[in-house]
Amino acid sequence: MTSDLVLPLVDEHKPKCYLCHDMFENIEALRKHQETAHKDFVEFHKSQKREPAPGDVTVF
Repeated sequence: MTSDLVLPLVDEHKPKCYLCHDMFENIEALRKHQETAHKDFVEFHKSQKREPAPGDVTVF
């Protein structure tokens, strides 16, 4: 088993990219990375129309 599967305790607080699993110092660096390296993925999901499916019931 490799040690890549478990994060060391010193790195638990660092954000990690869920697409390529790179680790970053802060959330702003992660956000910048995703908007440049994974631009197609991010843009596709930002442009998705989110609404309830037909027949969904909203409970207040």
